[in-house]
Amino acid sequence: MDAEETIISKEDLERLLDVDKLKYCNECGICTASCAIAELLEEDYNPRRLLEKIFLNPNNVLASDELWLCAWCYSCYRHCPQALKLPEIFLFMRKSATEHGLMQPLEKALKKIVENVPLPLVTTFVCFHPDRAGLEMEKISEKIERMREEYLKKEKRKRTVKTSGEKIAIIGSGPAGLTVAYESSRKGYGVTIFEALSEPGGMLGKCIPKYRLPKHVLTKEIEFIKNLGVEIRTSVKVGKDLDFKDLWKKGYKAIFVGTGVHKSQKLKIEGRDLKDVVHALDFLWKVNSDKKTEVGRNVVVIGGGNVAIDAAETAIRLGAEEVTILYRRSKEEMPANPWEIKEAEHEGVKIEFLVAPKKILEDNGNVYAVECVRMQLSELDETGRRKPIPIVGSEFIRETDMIILAIGEAPDLEFLPKEIELNENGTIWVNPITMETSLRGVFAGGDVVTGPATVIEAIRDGKRVAESVENYLKSLAG
Repeated sequence: MDAEETIISKEDLERLLDVDKLKYCNECGICTASCAIAELLEEDYNPRRLLEKIFLNPNNVLASDELWLCAWCYSCYRHCPQALKLPEIFLFMRKSATEHGLMQPLEKALKKIVENVPLPLVTTFVCFHPDRAGLEMEKISEKIERMREEYLKKEKRKRTVKTSGEKIAIIGSGPAGLTVAYESSRKGYGVTIFEALSEPGGMLGKCIPKYRLPKHVLTKEIEFIKNLGVEIRTSVKVGKDLDFKDLWKKGYKAIFVGTGVHKSQKLKIEGRDLKDVVHALDFLWKVNSDKKTEVGRNVVVIGGGNVAIDAAETAIRLGAEEVTILYRRSKEEMPANPWEIKEAEHEGVKIEFLVAPKKILEDNGNVYAVECVRMQLSELDETGRRKPIPIVGSEFIRETDMIILAIGEAPDLEFLPKEIELNENGTIWVNPITMETSLRGVFAGGDVVTGPATVIEAIRDGKRVAESVENYLKSLAG
């Protein structure tokens, strides 16, 4: 690329960076402090610094590997006082880099991902999205596998692991649990994963649609972890088939809880138990399990998170003629990632904001419509959100023959010992630094602690836990 060549125009730059917002950026650092990738890669990635580089010299950024390291979790956007959409700024730059053949930076980025981010195949498909810049994922997948093999060979030659062979039990095989297993097994500990489902992967296999995470990619990732010496026992439900006392008796010195959020929240309206009303998690699990899944002609999805988006897009792909998401707040408050919302709309999903269901209507046991009411938002409350309030007399009927409920997910923690303290919202309380629960030797991370979050945030938790577990086991050895 000619150093004088202007790839990004001044007009594009001003529109892209949203200069009116950017001029009020006080470099508070919240975007970087909340970024899982900045924590995993440390000095190799800083979103605020990258944003500044784009403003000062966009051409140089096109040749930077940092451009390819954003994992699109939108944590920066959710926490930024100016609501700057850094992931979308970076995506625009990625597409420009691809159009001009600047692919060497991607190679460097993949190398950093392999060396620093557990589950590099899964995260590249689900989080980093090179395909959004027009690249072939299968070729990138092959590169990652080769890079990982070379990296681990080099690491094995230069490092000798010394531990006293303590065993760690991991409950749940989602991204957090797999990360703890990956890191701990490489440190020399014996690791066993206990998974209640018939297949490992947790929410990765249960709820992420195959068009986002192909099954063979997850299978390769899990096989790799098994080859590190990790034992994975499926169809084992802790609390039913064995309990914490059994784990301690079997010689496990530390336990990690990473069971995710597999319990659907209940919608408290008339008609919720009709046969044409399904929960999004059950719907996605059925589809991912290759079971025959029929969808209605006119589907309504109730909810506004990423699960609602996945359910809506899946319904479209299964042949629904019309899919509409009903969300009770505005687009700005919608918790789904903005890029997922755009993608769903591009696929043909309609979204109606400031609408809430009041009653599901049936005829001879079959859903034929949902009665809705329009909402308005109050002033900001103590939580910093605007409460949706029904508008009197605004009720209307929307026809539908299938309703998918995606109003939130919660952890199912009945199996935990009573000594483990929970937060008010039903998640597990942990020490924010060590990730240890109120019961000594028991750690937790991922969605079971944070509530529904992204894959990369669960992996970050897993790496924190693996380090804390190692320190804890060393303290036992004295």
